Amino acid sequence: MPRYALKIEYQGEPFAGWQRQKDQPSVQGAVERALSCIQPGDHTIAAAGRTDAGVHALGQVAHCDLIKEWDPFRLSEALNYHLKPHPVAIVKAARVDDDWHARFTATERQYLFRILIRRAPETHDRGQVWRINHALDVDAMQAGADMLIGRHDFTTFRSSICQAASPVKTLDELRIEQRQGFSGPEIHFHVRARSFLHNQVRSFVGTLERVGAGAWAPQDVRHALEAKNRAACGPVCPPQGLYLARVGYPDPVFD
Repeated sequence: MPRYALKIEYQGEPFAGWQRQKDQPSVQGAVERALSCIQPGDHTIAAAGRTDAGVHALGQVAHCDLIKEWDPFRLSEALNYHLKPHPVAIVKAARVDDDWHARFTATERQYLFRILIRRAPETHDRGQVWRINHALDVDAMQAGADMLIGRHDFTTFRSSICQAASPVKTLDELRIEQRQGFSGPEIHFHVRARSFLHNQVRSFVGTLERVGAGAWAPQDVRHALEAKNRAACGPVCPPQGLYLARVGYPDPVFD
């Protein structure tokens, strides 16, 4: 059976997360139903990572096996037709080797988190950003973030329901920048690693927001990391504003 990789973009707000669930809408469920429209029967797709309820994707990657050969462009067009009106789009499709796996072949994941700084409620960006009504010190947050780079035991920044075998991960990048958005000033967090613990990125952002607000000193982030205790973590930020931005592979799949 030919295998296809799918680059998927979606808004997470209407869904209970990526993973298929029996009684709640999911991104996986929406894509699998679209697949059943072009090839009747049950489908199970595998993704590079499972996003939680409310989390978005700019570059989620999944793979599926189909009976017949499809031109990748026509496959993406057909799936997009059957995905309507869900806020889910197949940006690209590509034929891959039969042993290629969206999750296990991946070498890195990149996340983006957006904070909007303004007092007025967001309108066009509602559900897409975490709105904060006070200024944040980007330099202080970056100083705290730098203490998280590298290979560490990230127990402090790991959800209590995380199923990963080990809390030890290598964080390759945690870069923070301020930019002017159409709705106001935004703070962007760029986070990159081979893999992540459950709620790790949201734990980072929530903790670093406390640094930017002046409630924590940058050095407090190191103390929290070294505590290896979930209770030492700052508040976990909400899911809106978090995007799975890109998944990397040894050989480019869609470029």
